[in-house]
Amino acid sequence: MLTLISLEFRKLLGSRSVRLAAVLCLLLPWIWPLAPRLKEIYKLIIVSGWQVPTLALETVAPFLLPLLVALTCAEMIGTEIAQGTLAPLILRPVNRSRVILAKLITALLYPAILLTILFFGSLIAGARFGFGDFTGGTGIGPGLFVGVGELSSGAAFAEVARAYLLAALSLMPIAALAVLFAVIYLSTAAAALATLATINIMTLLVVFPEALQKILITTYLDLYTRQGDIGQPIILMIIYTIGFSVMAVFAFEKRDL
Repeated sequence: MLTLISLEFRKLLGSRSVRLAAVLCLLLPWIWPLAPRLKEIYKLIIVSGWQVPTLALETVAPFLLPLLVALTCAEMIGTEIAQGTLAPLILRPVNRSRVILAKLITALLYPAILLTILFFGSLIAGARFGFGDFTGGTGIGPGLFVGVGELSSGAAFAEVARAYLLAALSLMPIAALAVLFAVIYLSTAAAALATLATINIMTLLVVFPEALQKILITTYLDLYTRQGDIGQPIILMIIYTIGFSVMAVFAFEKRDL
């Protein structure tokens, strides 16, 4: 199993879409430190390097990260189908379930990989502001960017790290859903489109009762910004992730490749 997972990671890291996503995650954090009209438009003056990771996350979390995750995770099966490399793999003495589980594990870890790159890119971009104690907030803690007084560097790091972990968790159901659609359609384009269409349709359901909102993935794409009790959203994201993954395994077992 570890061999299959290692193989999937090598395929993933060798993908052009992943390399492009990595470059984007390294470069996009520079928008905020170099923006000449940041104070004029957003009424914000960056006073600490710990604020840059939040600004970077808020830039890419609503649309770009779900897009990158959906495309790459759909590509994990769609590209192999197009190149004809998946069928010979499952003809070997390897259990089908292990093949799809290795792909799922890799897909579920992919959001964390992207966010790690974004985090370190943000730290590099924000280095000139320093990472010491400062008066203000990280943008995701009490008082947001205004803060509630002096914030220590340790507390700022904890707030930012928590936000990035929650962002990775909120993207895991999207990764699992993309793999599921890839198994169903055996096409990168169709699977990515179906995943993004599902997300957009869920977003449009905002006009329906609040009870429905509480069970939609899209309601929790901003999970990283939430404070207080977040146990219920975390449990829901885990349920969605496991559910889509089980469906993907079952569909892969029955799919004629």
